[in-house]
Amino acid sequence: MARRHLLPAFALYGEAGTPPEALLHVESIEARSRRYRWEIETHVHHGLHQLLWLHAGPVIALLDESRIEAEGPQAFAIPPATAHAFRFTPASEGHVLTFDARALTEGDAERTLGDALQRLFAVAGPVAVPAHQAARLDALFRVLLAEHEAADHGPLPGWLARSVLWRVAGLAARDAAVPRRGAGSATHYTRWVALAEAHYREHWPVTRYAERLGLSAERLNRMVRAETGRSVQALLHERLVREACRRLVHVAAPVSRIAFELGFEDPAYFCRFFKRHVGRGPREYRAAHGG
Repeated sequence: MARRHLLPAFALYGEAGTPPEALLHVESIEARSRRYRWEIETHVHHGLHQLLWLHAGPVIALLDESRIEAEGPQAFAIPPATAHAFRFTPASEGHVLTFDARALTEGDAERTLGDALQRLFAVAGPVAVPAHQAARLDALFRVLLAEHEAADHGPLPGWLARSVLWRVAGLAARDAAVPRRGAGSATHYTRWVALAEAHYREHWPVTRYAERLGLSAERLNRMVRAETGRSVQALLHERLVREACRRLVHVAAPVSRIAFELGFEDPAYFCRFFKRHVGRGPREYRAAHGG
């Protein structure tokens, strides 16, 4: 799992092109990993969530700068834009569900599934699956794959994919982390998240985000703080730092180039910004993570 000069982005690993609208796809771990000698190199999926279900066997997972060695049964939640890589073996059994959340949440007037997905995919990482739950979850994945294959790899039944995600979201036990919202607040917050992801590297001021959303800066900050406990500016800085950490670990590029790619005109200022948030400079951070 060596660092690359560029971090590839795929809809499905190894496949070029723009992902289909409202993508919903499932496959076995073996189906794709065997082609690549059981090693999935570091890559990202923009706008797509992934749920990896490891029923049995080992995996070494890289999720951003975290390295995890695990044995099945184990699930992994991978939010959009998370740099990730996996090393499996022929003994690794399970499935991978890749989806555009819009494919599953349209028509969800109460936003119950949307809230569950937000909790499940709040951070990239493992979800513990007790042994007595593993057989039921594996059965759901197998039925989902069978339906996919029976339809000649046509559209997946959304209700069945939702059943898989509900079960894993329940196992994640994060229900208390996100408060209920009204429909208007949910719409504004979702639009803010999409805007922030699209423009955080441009270093927009908070007022520009607010103007695009038709809100005052004060109202935008109140809404975001109610959802996350942090200010808009703090979240934008956290997103820049998270992307910087990701690139320092996974991309073989000079620190100055990473600074420019993240919208910093002065690499020295980027180094100070990074150290203020992380506690060490970018070169020290890269060295500590094997760079």
